[in-house]
Amino acid sequence: MTVPDTRFDVTIAGEINLDLVLDGIPEPMPVERELLASAFRITLGSSAAILAHNLSALGTRVGFASLAARDEFSKMAMAYLAARNVDLSGIKYSDGPAGSGVTVVVNHGPVRHILSYLGTAGEMTGAHLDIDYLCSARHFHLSSLFLLKGLHKDLPSLFKAIRLRGLTISLDTNDDPDDAWAGVLDELLPLIDVLLPNERELLRITKTESIDAALAAVSRKVPLTVVKRGAKGAIIQQGDMRHIVPAIDVVPVDTIGAGDSFNAGFLACYVRGLPPAECAAMGNLTGAVSTMKPGGIEAFRDREFLRKSFAELAPGAAVLEALFPRRA
Repeated sequence: MTVPDTRFDVTIAGEINLDLVLDGIPEPMPVERELLASAFRITLGSSAAILAHNLSALGTRVGFASLAARDEFSKMAMAYLAARNVDLSGIKYSDGPAGSGVTVVVNHGPVRHILSYLGTAGEMTGAHLDIDYLCSARHFHLSSLFLLKGLHKDLPSLFKAIRLRGLTISLDTNDDPDDAWAGVLDELLPLIDVLLPNERELLRITKTESIDAALAAVSRKVPLTVVKRGAKGAIIQQGDMRHIVPAIDVVPVDTIGAGDSFNAGFLACYVRGLPPAECAAMGNLTGAVSTMKPGGIEAFRDREFLRKSFAELAPGAAVLEALFPRRA
């Protein structure tokens, strides 16, 4: 079937919160001590919201659906998205006591602690998602599956309904705090078109111990799997075909949101009909550029910075003309 209304290129459902980031705290962290950070910042957090922001910054029409609180943190998060022209009319508001979710990121050089409070994300159910809104696009994406437990019982029927309306679907599970990697996931994998895990997540999803075994297992369920491997680039598995896409070499300032920024680059090209290898190459580029500034969205708040960085890191790349046409 054809999609009757393409108001958007991509609609996204998932959590929304702010990131509170502290740098320079030593590891291990002793209890009952006052530990001093070298820097602190507040920025947009959550996989779904970072993806929505950065995907829209790449010239993609994005609609965002979530369950938000009526508080100041929510207003700040919405302001970040509105500034990048993300459509927020799919957001519903909770009048419950939960409040906005928040993630505290404690950076210890190359490693970090990630401490999250789910807030209203834990309350979101299928009743909070408007199927007509989600389907007014060519593609639908879901982030942070294991944080959205209230949605789980509704997701198989929701995915089936979205597919019947002619959309393609992608999924980034992100981490499972319970480390169980089960439940509704097994029902969803045959219903999606693209799976976007990192390497550890793929191993846990498939319950295998090697990337080769994991890719072989997932290829029996998902048409296209794109594995994010950071400095090792990306791997595409499409049926029996496997392709390695080299990384973009940068010196990272901060890796928060790099995986979500990869998703933004990949999906920006995917909905434009580019081949998976070119989509993944763009994902590597946007993921790398994301690490050049602190936080998950800072590199995407300045279009000229993006244009210049992309041109320097991937001169002549075919995808750049699609995202930054000469007339722009």
